[in-house]
Amino acid sequence: MSFSPIFCHCFGKLVNLSCGCFSQFRVGTYEDIGSIVSSMIARATLIKRLHPIMESMLAAVIGLMIGAVIMLGYGYNPVAAYGSLFQGSFGSLYSWAESLANATPLILTALTFAVAMRGGLFNIGAEGQLYVGALAAVAVSLIHLPSPIHIVMALCAAMLAGMLWSLPIALLKLTRGVHEVISTIMFNWIAYFLALYVIAHVLTDPLRGEKTISIVETSRLARIVLGTTLNYGLLIAIIAAVAVLFVLWRTTVGFELRVSGHTSVAARYAGISHRRQILTVLLMGGATAGLAGAVQVMGRPPTYAVLSGLPQLINLGFDGIGVAMIGRNHPIGIIVAAIFFGGLMAGGRVMQFSPGVPLELVRVVEGVIIVTLAVPELRNMLGSFRRQFAKKKVYDGS
Repeated sequence: MSFSPIFCHCFGKLVNLSCGCFSQFRVGTYEDIGSIVSSMIARATLIKRLHPIMESMLAAVIGLMIGAVIMLGYGYNPVAAYGSLFQGSFGSLYSWAESLANATPLILTALTFAVAMRGGLFNIGAEGQLYVGALAAVAVSLIHLPSPIHIVMALCAAMLAGMLWSLPIALLKLTRGVHEVISTIMFNWIAYFLALYVIAHVLTDPLRGEKTISIVETSRLARIVLGTTLNYGLLIAIIAAVAVLFVLWRTTVGFELRVSGHTSVAARYAGISHRRQILTVLLMGGATAGLAGAVQVMGRPPTYAVLSGLPQLINLGFDGIGVAMIGRNHPIGIIVAAIFFGGLMAGGRVMQFSPGVPLELVRVVEGVIIVTLAVPELRNMLGSFRRQFAKKKVYDGS
């Protein structure tokens, strides 16, 4: 028995039915297909943009829950503790001002790390560049100039000092292949002990040997809110973040830098000099880190000087790494993350006094929140490094 006539008959009926349906609906389909595709693309774009925000919010909730469990384990009320934390961070004008003042240097040191990450480097040298930038700003106080010029000169000197301090790191990377993590750690320690020597023997205050000479009045940054430490260094930091945003996403230099950081092999085939990008990244990072040291010493009362032991500077470079990861290495995200980080610093002090949470436990809770927020970007970074290593291995093997 043959099934060919039956198959042909059924197939013909199906074709006729399909053609009839198509003839009825094709006009509407053609008219709507453009809007449907556009809607799908817009929805996918929105989801892609909201995904990092939702991921960060979820990480924050998880961090707060872990912190609450830790406080409960030690017999403290997490609701009262978190209430004091956020009241001290953003509960008043004074709290907001102190949180923003804490955020100012963190924006700049986070930019140092973020620019390097966009260029495919792991630059942790902001700490040392911060120190030399602060000392350079103090040294300019020895020159007598009118106020606006004096401020600009001090800021430029700090940026130049940070760039010069990062230059040997770039040269070691380019000429000897020394990994930037190793060289930046070494130069951080050199900068630390050099700063202690300069404080004690070069720029020493004749009346107080434990600090440098104070920044003169003509070189100080005015305060935005009287009675607080918030100064116009915040405006400088925001301008720097916007400038980095423009350079990275609106210039040829920034495009080449990001391509080189994403895959150096493709950049090489495209005619982009990876060596030039390394130099550009490290010098840009040195400038922003040096600027962080300047605004910290020029705008934070009461001493307007660098103290022995560097208490107002130490760890700002390393904290900037956490801020950059929370902000997904994007200048706008860094501003938001720095404000959040600065709020934790300001609110942590209130958290000690109101519910009576010990300082050590406050630091543990803050650390847990920061780590959970940084985990998504850290995962992305590790995945990026793994892919780059695999591509390089394939390229070298071929």
